[in-house]
Amino acid sequence: PVLDTEDAWVSVEGPVSIVELALEQKRIHYPLVEHQFVLCTVLYAIMRLSLKGVKPLSLFDSKGKNAFFKDLTSIQLLPSGDMDPNVLSIRQQFLLKVVSAAVQTLCSSQKDKEVAEEEYFPFEKGKNWPTLAADLAQYLQISEDLVRRHYVCELYSYGMDHLGEE
Repeated sequence: PVLDTEDAWVSVEGPVSIVELALEQKRIHYPLVEHQFVLCTVLYAIMRLSLKGVKPLSLFDSKGKNAFFKDLTSIQLLPSGDMDPNVLSIRQQFLLKVVSAAVQTLCSSQKDKEVAEEEYFPFEKGKNWPTLAADLAQYLQISEDLVRRHYVCELYSYGMDHLGEE
């Protein structure tokens, strides 16, 4: 972008403006940022839902693991469309664990009527973990329908038929 400045400001001495500093920065490689976002979301889900036995880096292939330790401005080789079936299986199991843990937490909060759901997740008012898992499935190359079907099955198995019908 072109920044027009008035003549009075041209002769001013001092530190460089924040706009000029921002324009001098290298552009980031957006797919690499998305890749980092997926890892952060996975880590947050593991922490928030207390998932045991999940190894977050096992959800990524060797290209994906190497990309985590590179500068965000560098253009890295990211995982292509062809994935190892073992990695896809691990990803699918992880997403189904997220959905199951979310439904279990929701069910336990429904049974404890005096404890509101916001008290379980105070900073996540309105956060819908099963929907987040379905969105994450798109990035992890897993069928969203599979995640949604598992969500409905979990709702029915915990006796929350009215939510399962929706």
